Amino acid sequence: MNPSINNTVFVKFPVLESERLIFRSFKKKDAEAFFRLKSNPLVMKYMDSPYIENVIVAKEKIKAAKQDFKDQKGINWSIIDKKTGQWMGYFGIWQIDKKNCRGEIGYALAPEYWGKGYMKETFSTLLDFSFKKLHLHSLKANVNPKNENSKQVLKKIGFRLEAYFREDYLFDGIFLDSEIYCLLVSDWNEADYF
Repeated sequence: MNPSINNTVFVKFPVLESERLIFRSFKKKDAEAFFRLKSNPLVMKYMDSPYIENVIVAKEKIKAAKQDFKDQKGINWSIIDKKTGQWMGYFGIWQIDKKNCRGEIGYALAPEYWGKGYMKETFSTLLDFSFKKLHLHSLKANVNPKNENSKQVLKKIGFRLEAYFREDYLFDGIFLDSEIYCLLVSDWNEADYF
């Protein structure tokens, strides 16, 4: 057996859908909503990354996400409400390690959509894609230990705590701890989680 990433997913951006959501590529028109999300203190509290300062920077980040897809380094989806067409947040697989069939996930949802099952629906769809279509062997998530909401979502899905690094990340002049969670394809069975 010689596991390998399915490179054909990079031929055309994989638009996906679930019961209530559409997952598509970022568009320029998403910049305003993306800026609002990434400048919201509630969302950014445990992100440990700089706020997006304005719509121009948001557009640059969108352009970089599109380039990552072209370079086969990552896939970043906008999460869209099917009924309203509203941009709700994003889910990304970045730092795709083709040699080891591994990727790192990141995600955020606008606060008005919290607690309504959208992230559960997102994970269900995108884990299915990650393991069945992209052929990843494992996914990891790097989480601030204080981010209880994100940790609970990951644990509910089946991610396991793999490592705890003390003061391994310098952000805004402060050394922060990190928790690394992992989900192997052998751990995952969508029927168990959804």
